[in-house]
Amino acid sequence: MNGDLQLVLILLPVLLISMSVHEMMHAFTSDWLGDPTARLMGRVSLNPIRHIDPIFTVALPVIMLLTGGPLIGAAKPVQVNFGRLKYDEFGGAIVGMIGPLTNLFLAIISALLFKIVNPDFGSVSYNIFKISIELNVGLFVFNSIPWPPLDGSRLLYAFAPEALQNIMTSIERIGWASLVFFILVFNSFSTPIFNIMAKLIHFLAPGLVL
Repeated sequence: MNGDLQLVLILLPVLLISMSVHEMMHAFTSDWLGDPTARLMGRVSLNPIRHIDPIFTVALPVIMLLTGGPLIGAAKPVQVNFGRLKYDEFGGAIVGMIGPLTNLFLAIISALLFKIVNPDFGSVSYNIFKISIELNVGLFVFNSIPWPPLDGSRLLYAFAPEALQNIMTSIERIGWASLVFFILVFNSFSTPIFNIMAKLIHFLAPGLVL
């Protein structure tokens, strides 16, 4: 099998599982903290169809994989009425960061299994663990960036002064356009972010060849 094709066939199921768990945890946590909006919209689900965005969930990670870039991506945002949440802005921060932290947890589990199984370099099982670790670390770091509508923006919002909160709200209202803009200018400060991803991957799985 062609090497690139094999990697794409591994990436897609790992991606759909990782994204679905990420989004389900957003929905579950928002419901737990008092806002049932996501649950009523059917987002407390592991069904990837309920969560995927064709461009940011599928096309972007595949392109990054085939071009040798870091595995980053985003899913269809979970609708949350932040005014209903317990703990005000801090409830929003919890809902926002539970997604990236879920990906970090998945990366840690994958790294532990990688160490236990110790697959041969280049084997299918090696590539499954490699993609799972790299993808979930990428989702953790990328989605933790405090740019609306990425999840990290909710954490910054909880501690930001009102003036900055207003700016962030205005950016978030643009929706996907703000994320497209962010990705277009991403290269200007991508090196330190890629370095963070690489160091975290190396910390979790020192034997993994990047």
